[in-house]
Amino acid sequence: MKIDFQKSGGLVPAIIQDESSGDVLMLGFVNAESLTETQRTGEVVFFSRSRNKLWKKGESSGHVLRVREIRVDCDADALLVRVEAVGPGVCHEGYQSCFFRRLDKDGGAAVIAERTFSPEKVYGSEKAR
Repeated sequence: MKIDFQKSGGLVPAIIQDESSGDVLMLGFVNAESLTETQRTGEVVFFSRSRNKLWKKGESSGHVLRVREIRVDCDADALLVRVEAVGPGVCHEGYQSCFFRRLDKDGGAAVIAERTFSPEKVYGSEKAR
């Protein structure tokens, strides 16, 4: 199947979902090269828009995402990657999921999860927020 990378300037969103729980863990972007690398290695490789290069999830933390299944949407311009998450969390802020806040009706945000690891210990103080 041909993925439509051109529609969004060479990138498509990749929704990362925990295979066993169904929880959405994060959203990243992939280009053709990172998708090929993901399929080759069996671990998720994204394209970092801020660093303008490929990055393998877990390259510094060890919290890798083992691919169990890749699904493509009806327009062939978005991916759902079902994974086994290795490690205590996916979020660089120390949570299992990057979606650890809920927006309130007034626009405020409430933290709805507990940290599963210390980002300072994993990434050092400059990466942790």
